[in-house]
Amino acid sequence: MASSGAGARLEGSLLEVIGTDAAGVAGLSRHRQEQMLQADLVAAPRRLLEDLATWRAGRSAPELLASDRPEQLLPRLRQGLAAGERVVLLASGDPLWFGIGRLLLQHLPPERIRFHPAPTSLQLAFARLGRPWQDASWISLHGRDPEPLAARLQQRPAALAVLTDPARGGAEEVRRILRASGLEAAYQVWLGERLGHPCERMLRLAPADPLPADLDPLHLVLLIAADPTPVPAEELPLFGIPDGLWLQHPDQPGLMTKREVRVQLLADLDLPERGVLWDIGAGVGSVGLEALRLRPSLALWAVERRAGAAALIAANAGRLGVRPAGVLEGEAPAVLAGLPDPDRVLVGGGGKGRRGLLEAVLVRLRPGGRLVLPLATLEALGPLRSQLEGAGLEVSMTQLQAWRGAPLSEGTRLAPLNPVLVLRGALPPAA
Repeated sequence: MASSGAGARLEGSLLEVIGTDAAGVAGLSRHRQEQMLQADLVAAPRRLLEDLATWRAGRSAPELLASDRPEQLLPRLRQGLAAGERVVLLASGDPLWFGIGRLLLQHLPPERIRFHPAPTSLQLAFARLGRPWQDASWISLHGRDPEPLAARLQQRPAALAVLTDPARGGAEEVRRILRASGLEAAYQVWLGERLGHPCERMLRLAPADPLPADLDPLHLVLLIAADPTPVPAEELPLFGIPDGLWLQHPDQPGLMTKREVRVQLLADLDLPERGVLWDIGAGVGSVGLEALRLRPSLALWAVERRAGAAALIAANAGRLGVRPAGVLEGEAPAVLAGLPDPDRVLVGGGGKGRRGLLEAVLVRLRPGGRLVLPLATLEALGPLRSQLEGAGLEVSMTQLQAWRGAPLSEGTRLAPLNPVLVLRGALPPAA
């Protein structure tokens, strides 16, 4: 039976890979420090070598080597293990989490390596905030384009740790992407520097705050979702309000109609000055509530099956300074029975039951009325188009594809949003 880890009994020497925090050698336990004193060779990042040299002053061992160029270090490590030397390598945090551990396992016998991780910068950052992090996700920008960060933000994670690349802009790059995503108001931005060092710093940055002039290269950014600060209704755009200013369902915060799509749907609805608008599958209420800013005399009836939707949509309505005629929690079409007949209908939900929902809607749509359906899949288009045409509607369709600019160090890259098919149907006016 093969065995590995701390319980394994191995003959010959081991490479002991010891994780450190920003405190370096001073943050290690006495046992780990003694382990280094007894070693024949200690390798460490160049930034730690001066501390190591000071720490071993007056002692005969060990030999010190820089680990910043692993391709130059690996031959010496192989030689030391083959010769039976005691070898220690210092690494940052957990060597197996975006560290040197993967490279060591690729080029050295795994059975000769033992890992002793320290807390990662991610763990330390959440510990400093006193926030559980089991719901957190993370992304690394080291040597990478920022497009994955822009895409991840559209899913509205509750907490996101970003491992920055100082050579590509560091924390400022993260803030630019957050701003370009329209979500600056939806997140607290925390900056963690030198975590684990006596001079560590956790700093919350407001959108207008500059980065510290003495920002340490060893930093990461935490983005913590928060309800956006209310903006006076008169200071908001008439429509096309930034995504980050909407209150969200906490369990699925990314499920709302994006700004670019909202603008198109409002145009496709061809809103009358007066009349009745049904917003079915209203989500957070974004399309219907913006319709009221454009046409305050419309009677908006918002329908959403999710529990708590009425309170959320009412809160968003208050932020926008509009008042729906009503908000109903429940399954359509059952909840539509008591509503006045609509002049305009937006169907944002329905799923597999959409055909049955449309049957109930089409018999209620007033002459000259319009119905708009945003769709995510091509498969839904054909059957629904045939259903609308069979009911006597004039049907048209467009595909909406939008990109948002994501900053790069040398310019701007376009990050795509999910494409949306928009199916429109119009009834002829009364004879």
